[in-house]
Amino acid sequence: MTIKRLFDIPHYALEKYPKTDMFVTKYQGEWKKTSTQEFINEGNKISRGLLKLGIKPGDKIALITTNSRTEWAIMDFGLSQIGVVSVPVYPSISPEDYEFIFNNAEIQYCFVSDKELLNKVMKVKHNIPSLQGIFTFDNISGAANWREILDLGKDESTQIEVDDLSNAINTEDLATIIYTSGTTGRPKGVMLTHNNIVSNILGAIPRIPKKRSFDYKDARALSFLPICHIFERMLFYLYQYNGFSLYFAESIEKMGENVKEVKPHYMTVVPRLVEKVYDKIYNTGSSAGGLKSKIFFWALNLISKKKTISKPSGLQEMIADKLVFSKWREGLGGEIVTLVSGSAALSTRLNLMFQNAGIPILEGYGLTETSPVISVNSFDKMKVGTVGIPLDNLKVKIQEDGEITVKGPSVFKGYFQNEEMTKEAFTEDGFFKTGDIGHIDSDGFLQITDRKKEMFKTSGGKYIAPQTIENLAKASKFIEQIMVVGDGEKMPCALVQPDFEFAKSWAQRNNLNIGSTPEEIAKSSELKQRIEKEIEGINEHLGNWEKIKKIELTPEVWSIESGLLTPTLKLKRKAVKEKFIALYNKMYEHHE
Repeated sequence: MTIKRLFDIPHYALEKYPKTDMFVTKYQGEWKKTSTQEFINEGNKISRGLLKLGIKPGDKIALITTNSRTEWAIMDFGLSQIGVVSVPVYPSISPEDYEFIFNNAEIQYCFVSDKELLNKVMKVKHNIPSLQGIFTFDNISGAANWREILDLGKDESTQIEVDDLSNAINTEDLATIIYTSGTTGRPKGVMLTHNNIVSNILGAIPRIPKKRSFDYKDARALSFLPICHIFERMLFYLYQYNGFSLYFAESIEKMGENVKEVKPHYMTVVPRLVEKVYDKIYNTGSSAGGLKSKIFFWALNLISKKKTISKPSGLQEMIADKLVFSKWREGLGGEIVTLVSGSAALSTRLNLMFQNAGIPILEGYGLTETSPVISVNSFDKMKVGTVGIPLDNLKVKIQEDGEITVKGPSVFKGYFQNEEMTKEAFTEDGFFKTGDIGHIDSDGFLQITDRKKEMFKTSGGKYIAPQTIENLAKASKFIEQIMVVGDGEKMPCALVQPDFEFAKSWAQRNNLNIGSTPEEIAKSSELKQRIEKEIEGINEHLGNWEKIKKIELTPEVWSIESGLLTPTLKLKRKAVKEKFIALYNKMYEHHE
């Protein structure tokens, strides 16, 4: 069968790869499997139940879950096959943003996973005239449960109505509106059609490797990134299309545990997670002590010298692989075929290190507006430090100012209820403006150099690309987060959030008293001097105009909750600067 709409995928999966464990979620400590047939049956019940509630094609329903789970997948399928537009929302955004999104999209019903989210929506419910009801996945006393919809749809005699609606859905019909949190301003509703996402899935399939000793039908993927994010969601459909079983991780905190239980072959990651995995490996290796630590650093040194990807060759590399890197792979379950990385730039150093430790990473690039993949590396065509070759069904054009623009079937239809912004997003000849700066090299690989919006000019008229410098700096154990500043100033400086845990163990090893709370640690002159030394090392790789001249340490962790990071862990630059304006002024000696 040919796949034209999102809800065709489970039917295709049933025909080609019927499974007992299409989706697997952990409830109360136990993994619960849902078969392909069961998944379709439950989705049909949801469709029939919603029709009984009076829902019609084109209506909007919000889905919000703290952690991805099977119920979300069933809802998504049940909505899409009757032409209802799903509006997945990040769990971590503020109640004010919920209110804005719900009113902007005129949400009629909302499905939330747990009590905390229910309370968040309840806070603003009275300001949302379109909202008729809220259902929960967890059993919460006094709240309507999603099972009520399943029960409403038990009677199969109305399935013909569902089938008629499905048959009438066109590939160009709107499937979902995804509100991008953005690093600035109010969320924008990105309208994606069935064809936008389906064409992206089909375009990306040849890039995801299948060569491996296990039977392809037994492939397992582990999902822990927010499923409301188009990157994870597109891969969620791609895994179904390929017949992979999809296990939903309990949370980022329980990732280590879940990886060992599931032993996944595929995982989608963001660079911050790769950095965290590496930090954990490094801390374990360096604190092992004695001979173990010596062997760890010897192996690390061996691998750090490699500038290209290759299998272990020669006796030393083979010994290092057996003693050290096989443990890294075991830590990720021991069966990883590849990690797919996106959402932000991955440091070339880390990428090479993981690849040479036998943990392949395929780095790609895209935006919500492009459903999302524009380009991605593959095993047969890979260049570390690039985001791969653009997909075959897309046309990428670099504008005169270096901005990457793209045209093709996966480019969105526009921003919901915002024609002006939609118009601004495209060039005269219909190419979508990504807001990223980059170039295509002689082999056809796309390289991103920076965010157009994030580049700034010093008062001397020199351009600074902060992301590149920040990626170099985050390789330091001492630096958890860093933001390079200096727009309109005479020189670049940086706000640094130290890795407080690492700083504590460093101080202990060196018999220094730097305190124990983030506030105390950030005031430590010894730690600041030590981090300045790290910055000196980074400055050696930079042009004179790019060198960081001063730093200040921030006294708290930058997080999604504190409003300093987006849900995909990107810096909210404006918010970080506003929050630490006193430290910013201190660096530039501005007086209030």
